[in-house]
Parts: sequence; C-alpha cells; structure tokens
Amino acid sequence: MGPVKRLLILSIRMTGKTLRVALIQLSGFPTKREAIANAQNQVRIAVKEKGAQLVILPECWNSTYSAGEFRKNAEQIPNGDTSAALSKIAAELGIYLIGGTFPEEDGGRIYNTCTVWGPKGEFLGKYRKMHLFEMDIPGKCTFSEPSTLTPGNQFLTFMIGDLRIGIGICYDQRFAEFAAINRQLGVDFLVFPSAFDTYTGPMHFELIARARALDNSMFVALCSPARDTTQDYVAYGYSTICDPWGRVLCCAQEKPTMLVQDLDLNMLNEIKTQIPVLRQKRLDMYELNVKK
Repeated sequence: MGPVKRLLILSIRMTGKTLRVALIQLSGFPTKREAIANAQNQVRIAVKEKGAQLVILPECWNSTYSAGEFRKNAEQIPNGDTSAALSKIAAELGIYLIGGTFPEEDGGRIYNTCTVWGPKGEFLGKYRKMHLFEMDIPGKCTFSEPSTLTPGNQFLTFMIGDLRIGIGICYDQRFAEFAAINRQLGVDFLVFPSAFDTYTGPMHFELIARARALDNSMFVALCSPARDTTQDYVAYGYSTICDPWGRVLCCAQEKPTMLVQDLDLNMLNEIKTQIPVLRQKRLDMYELNVKK
C-alpha cells in the first residue's frame, strides 16, 4: 500500500492470538472532573479485575452531547485535561486505550474527536469524526452536528501485534464506503464510539454493526454511553461487539455496563480462506479509493 495523503497509520506491539477487549458504557456525570474520575476508575476495574488489554470508551462521555455545549466543553488535544487523564491511566496500567470522544478545539474550529493512547501513556493519534450527524424526524429526534462541528479528513489506524485497528465515530458507521476503505487499509477490527439515538437505535444499531462486520470480514465494536433520560439527547446504549461472521459476541443493555470479550484473531484468516470475498471483488469493474 502506497502513501496516502490523508491517512495516518501508527504501529504498536502486542503478541498473542487473542485480544481481550473491554467496552465501557459509561454513565454521565454533572461535571467533567467527575466524569473523568469515573472513567479512570472503570478503566482500572477493566484491567485489574478483568484483564483487558485494550479498553474502549464511548462517544461524548465527558460532557453533554449537545450542539450548544460542544464549544463550551472543547479542549485542545493532546494538551487538555481529558487527554492528560487518559494518558495517565494508560501509562499506569500499561494498556492501549481508545479514549472515546470529546469536543476538540483547534484554530477556532470544533471537532468531535477520538484519541488513542499507548501503554506508556504516549499519544498515538486522533481521529476526527468524518461524517457529521444530522437528523430531523419531528417528534422523534432533531439534531445537527454541522451547526457547530467541523468534519475531519483523515483516517486513523494503529496496530496491536499483527492486528490493525481502525477508528470511526457513530454516524460514520452508516456509510458502507467508510468501512470498506478501512478494510482496504488492512483493518481487521473497526471501533466506533457511538451515541445512537433511541429512535433509530432499536432498528439500526445492531444491524449496522453486523453488516459492517460481515461485509468486510472484520471485528466491529460499537461503544455507547449509557442511557440517561434526563438529557435533551438520549443515547441508545446497547454497546455491541460483532465477529467477522456478523455474529453478535456480546451486547449491553441501557444501563452503565462493562463488556469484556476475548477476540479470537485466528478467525480472521480462517474466514478470509473459507469465504474469500475480499479477494473476489471485481476490481476490473469497480473500485473505491481514498482521495489524495
């Protein structure tokens, strides 16, 4: 694979044929400081009691998911308080940490951004939400991220051992091309911090996760905040991990939950051999490319 202008690829190490992953479906807290302290405590439990090697946090876990609140709560990355806390807990526990998302301020613009941290607390990169959520179903859900946020324009992948992991954020999962590009980039595990709404969530959340996993012969994880009906925007919950067969390996419900799952990485090559859809694509007839 040649260089891609808008692609950031990072490499890190881990050995073994399984990866123990923890998805933490966090509840909200009145202040950012309380939310950060709770997240750090839950990450410690995931590692010290459950043995997680990779911990994943949800979308917009440290502040209100509200177009009117994004700028108020935005931080610089990697120099803000939330970044410092994520770096510290990753180094303390010696783990890889996908730090969910929180609002990022850069040059006067606001992004919905996911950060990734290594076992020494090193900042491995950030992914800015590429597809901004806009929905208007009267009486059900009305929301407009483009009214406040700026879309990102880089893909982000990183490696744990031989496993390449890609990052998307919530609405990105609705675009099959996004997952297909990550597949072309060698991604075998695609992670989406995701705060789906409670109207489309029951219809689409699991369905999309299974479809993206099956279509691309990859593991897919969706990590949601817990449901909080006191908020203007109510997240669906139901964090989910699917395997490359499109099967649900584990699923939360509405409340704060910690999902811990061992991913059998041997399955990746087995499926690619048994049903070789990835090498049977008719690239002489169609193709999908990252724009340079």
